[in-house]
Amino acid sequence: MHVMRSLSAVLALLGFVACATSSSPSGTSTTDPAAVAPPVEHLSGTLGVGDVIEIRVFREPDLAGVFRVTRTGAIEMPLIGTVQLMGREPDEVASEIRSRLAAGYLKEPQVAVFVREHNSQKVYVLGQVAKPGTFPYEDGMSIIQAITNAGGFTRLASTNGVTVTRAVGEVERRFSVPVGDIGSGKAPNFTLQQGDIIFVQEALF
Repeated sequence: MHVMRSLSAVLALLGFVACATSSSPSGTSTTDPAAVAPPVEHLSGTLGVGDVIEIRVFREPDLAGVFRVTRTGAIEMPLIGTVQLMGREPDEVASEIRSRLAAGYLKEPQVAVFVREHNSQKVYVLGQVAKPGTFPYEDGMSIIQAITNAGGFTRLASTNGVTVTRAVGEVERRFSVPVGDIGSGKAPNFTLQQGDIIFVQEALF
């Protein structure tokens, strides 16, 4: 009975140590037991700017951490440096990290990549729409579709006074989109990209 109690105590201690490592989404690892949160796994879907991933390396807590994908589409990881994530699947990223760690750092490393926040797979519709907010991005999504998802224009909206802000690498570009003209067939549709921010201005009466 004494042996069983000792074994239970050891297992409880190991469980505490395993849960005590976390990190902040700033590209460097930290230790903060209060910050531990279970990751949300998205095993399909490519990664993009703003996504938050968690990297775990078995028995190597100093290499684990939570990272936010920067505008360059990359993160900086201990030992191996820059890892490109833009447009890649989580398991593809895990495979690269595993290979690079095995090339001179660790013997048969075990690596897992989880997605905590899939921010790149969204668009944001703000301003004079009925229900401003964040909406899931779909391939080939048009600006008309996004505004419809947001409940359409309010009566104060400038339907041709719509801007789309888009991150292109480290540069932020802004487009003026005449949505009213698109709706009436006077202008070609505008296709969105993941992470686009749509702002509908108020009309000047």
